[in-house]
Amino acid sequence: MKKLLLVVVLIGFSLFSALFLIKNKKETQNFLKGGEKKMRTEKFGKILMVLAPKNFRDEEYQKPRKVLEAMGLMVTVASKGTNEAIGMLGAKAKVDLDLSQVKIDDYLGVVFVGGNGAASYFNDKDALSLAREAFEKGKIVGAICIAPSILANAGVLSGKKATAFYSEEKNLTEKGAIYTGEPVTINGKIVTANGPSAAEEFGRKLGEVVKSLGRD
Repeated sequence: MKKLLLVVVLIGFSLFSALFLIKNKKETQNFLKGGEKKMRTEKFGKILMVLAPKNFRDEEYQKPRKVLEAMGLMVTVASKGTNEAIGMLGAKAKVDLDLSQVKIDDYLGVVFVGGNGAASYFNDKDALSLAREAFEKGKIVGAICIAPSILANAGVLSGKKATAFYSEEKNLTEKGAIYTGEPVTINGKIVTANGPSAAEEFGRKLGEVVKSLGRD
């Protein structure tokens, strides 16, 4: 009877030990994964995405953000006068800070998202100043759909190859840009795209520019 009891105790102890080791292994793996993600984020840095308070184009925000985060970048969202931006197709995006509070030195670059709401930034002093400062400091500057007109109006595209939604071709060329009409155009650290269908490629090209900076 004592031998049987001893066997049961030993079996019970063995099972407890095995479960304890499995639990700790999972916790260790989760800890390491979290640490790896943090290290990747710190290694790559942060990108600022600027949305109109209303009527930004959903895909032009969601798809590039997904691509950028997948490569380890931290994305911060800025807008104007709201804590939640609303997309043309109903998407909602949490706004991390107001456009007037942005310090571009905190970011690798800035990306202006399109949609008809982006027109509210065409002559906005904060948006134009941000685009200009980012360019002058050698940051990555991106814009998609009609948003390249923000860059053009800020004087960033003069003498540069760029694309945009067809409605913005005249404005871009009048501001000195070399309009390509391509889905996505890269000119140094300036990345522009022509609309929702190019959103995913836009994200990939932004990622390529980040990698070209030696942060891969």
